[in-house]
Amino acid sequence: MKKYVLDFRITENVKLHDNYALLKLTPADGQPLPEMLPGQFVEVRVDRSPSTFLRRPISINFVDYTQNELWLLIRIAGEGTRTLCGMQAGEILNLVLPLGSTFTLPENPTEKLLLVGGGVGIAPMLYWGKYLKEKGYTPHFLLGFRSDKDLLQYDQFCQLGEVSISTEDGSRGEKGFVTQHSILEQHFDRLYVCGPKPMMVAVARYAREHGLFCEVSLENTMACGVGACLCCVEDTVEGHVCVCKEGPIFNIEKLKWQI
Repeated sequence: MKKYVLDFRITENVKLHDNYALLKLTPADGQPLPEMLPGQFVEVRVDRSPSTFLRRPISINFVDYTQNELWLLIRIAGEGTRTLCGMQAGEILNLVLPLGSTFTLPENPTEKLLLVGGGVGIAPMLYWGKYLKEKGYTPHFLLGFRSDKDLLQYDQFCQLGEVSISTEDGSRGEKGFVTQHSILEQHFDRLYVCGPKPMMVAVARYAREHGLFCEVSLENTMACGVGACLCCVEDTVEGHVCVCKEGPIFNIEKLKWQI
């Protein structure tokens, strides 16, 4: 897939939480958005942060071709992301996109699909859910957060399919981790997962124990996005690979995780 280096204008900065912002972007030159697939990401140049030398990898949260708009869900993790979350409508961001791989589309639309997201790991699941629904599939979502104060984009997910929530303190949905949620007592054919690594490993272990197809979206540090800097190397059954180039989507059978 062709990659682009483009300037985008911020159309809106939506403060979802003290530590999260949703940036809505449109190409600064007014041209149509390039093709982007669920699971892919962008590399964002942070111009107003003198201490941020490298681009920041951000998952594609949503693409609205009718509005010519790209959404990026950003969690404050350091100076670079804090700068991005503080930007205003009308300002310009330079992106390299689209980067990385996409999720595997099931051959049979009747398969039961569970999309699992934890924290900011819900980001790629929104666009993947939209994509699946448009292709005639019925996605189910399992979203995990620390508490109800951390709940993100719930209404948007509800527009795409059934949504189950788990919170660590029990303030919303079922109390506990996503792997403890009662929805896992139902039958699913495929699991798609993104979130903190311990959560993904736990879901991958569940999938392997039950003989389920499972893909995860890794969140290794990705400085260049094209496999040049070797920051994001992951050990797989096929050797060491760059997550930004060979991933970020991997079948769990290819990962050397202790599951």
